Amino acid sequence: MRDLAKRFGATTALAGMTWAARRGQVTAVLGPNGAGKTTTIECAEGLQRPDSGEVRVLGADPWQAGPDHRAAVGVMLQDGGLPNASTPVRLLRHLAAFHQSPADVDALVERLGIDAFSGTTVRRLSGGQKQRVALAAALVGRPEVAFLDEPTAGLDPHARLDAWELLRETRDTGCAVIVTTHSFEEAERLADHIVIVDRGRVATQGSLAELTGERSLEKIYFSLTREATR
Repeated sequence: MRDLAKRFGATTALAGMTWAARRGQVTAVLGPNGAGKTTTIECAEGLQRPDSGEVRVLGADPWQAGPDHRAAVGVMLQDGGLPNASTPVRLLRHLAAFHQSPADVDALVERLGIDAFSGTTVRRLSGGQKQRVALAAALVGRPEVAFLDEPTAGLDPHARLDAWELLRETRDTGCAVIVTTHSFEEAERLADHIVIVDRGRVATQGSLAELTGERSLEKIYFSLTREATR
C-alpha cells in the first residue's frame, strides 16, 4: 500500500500509510488503539474504501478483484465475524467446500484444540474459543495472503503458542501473513517484519534486529508513539 488516506467525518484514521508485506514472511503491524491498524487492514481486504492512495494485494485492487483473488485471501476480523448458529466444525467444512485445495479440517480442528468444543454453537463459545475458530476459518482455504486482526487476543498461553506455531508453518508455505497486535512478545517472537504505526502513519518499520539494536522493541515503540509524550 502507498500513501493510504482515510477519514471518518472529522476523524483522520489514515494519513499517508505506506508499507508492504512479502510472501513467506509474517508482518506484524504494531500500534496503540486508534493508530489505524484495523482500518489499514480493512482497506487491504476490500472492506473499507480508502479516500486516496493505492492498495494492491496479489497485484490486484481488492475493490476490483474477482472470486479467484478473494479465494486466495484469508481474513480474520477483529470481532470474529462468525455465524452464531453454526457449530465450529460445520462452519469450517462449509468454508472448505469453497476452495479447490482446502486444509484438512480435522487436522486443523485438532491442532487448535477446537475438537474440545466442536459441538457447541458459536454463540455459546468463550472469547478465546471464538478466536480459535476464526483463525481456523481464515486459514482453511490455504490462502496466499492472510490478514489476521489480533489473532491471539484472549487466548490462554498454551493456545497462543499453538497459534504462533501454526502461523509460522503457514508463512513457510509461502503465504504472506499480516498480523495486527498489541503484544511486544508476539511481534518479537513471530514477525519477520514489524511495522509500528501511530496516528495513521508509519512511525518506523523493519526486522526486529533492524529496529531494536541494543534497545528493546518496547522502548522503541514508546519512543515513537504518543504514549511516550503523555
